[in-house]
Amino acid sequence: MKERKADAVCTRMIPLTYDEAVAALDAHEHTGRARVARRDEFDPVCDAYPGSEVPAYVMDSYGRLATVKLIWGYTLEGRRAAVYNTRIETALDQLRRGRHGMWANAIAQGRCLVPVRAFYESHGVETVPSEKTGKPVRRQHRFRVPCAGSFFLAGVQQEGQLSIVTTAPNASVAHVHARMPLVLGPGESGVWLGPDFDRLADRSAIQLTAEPER
Repeated sequence: MKERKADAVCTRMIPLTYDEAVAALDAHEHTGRARVARRDEFDPVCDAYPGSEVPAYVMDSYGRLATVKLIWGYTLEGRRAAVYNTRIETALDQLRRGRHGMWANAIAQGRCLVPVRAFYESHGVETVPSEKTGKPVRRQHRFRVPCAGSFFLAGVQQEGQLSIVTTAPNASVAHVHARMPLVLGPGESGVWLGPDFDRLADRSAIQLTAEPER
């Protein structure tokens, strides 16, 4: 059996647009439901990658959700590439050790919600010919929550920058990748923004559909 190589996790997603995110939050505040229509056709122009500006929900000074625009990726002095994922295990360890490390403050005070329609992961073994060069590239799989128009990825933010929180893969993702974004299920957004967020590291109960892009 061919061994799978470790790949970067969640470098591509389909976020809501800023206007869609604002409308969804407004609908939720007035009706209790976000009412985001589900789509089954996707335009690559809507994809976001590290460096993209994406909408997110943060708690404002009044304890209410507010929609903001964040740049996906943390820039670090002395490092050329931005850091766009945060391992939940690393962040929690830093927090428990007394807020030492780059993620300790972000996980303590900067947790946020990233509304998306889907996210992608590269398969560890399967390849397809590149549409640009014809050379083999890792097959991309699109993950969604069944029957949902959108869902939340757990994020952390600081100074206008965003990182997607990742965790161990559940059964829906493990056959494709060795990590997954921390996907929030119904009713879990308040938990992620609350004091007991660490209990969300286990995503085994989250159901996702996986669709090979081609």
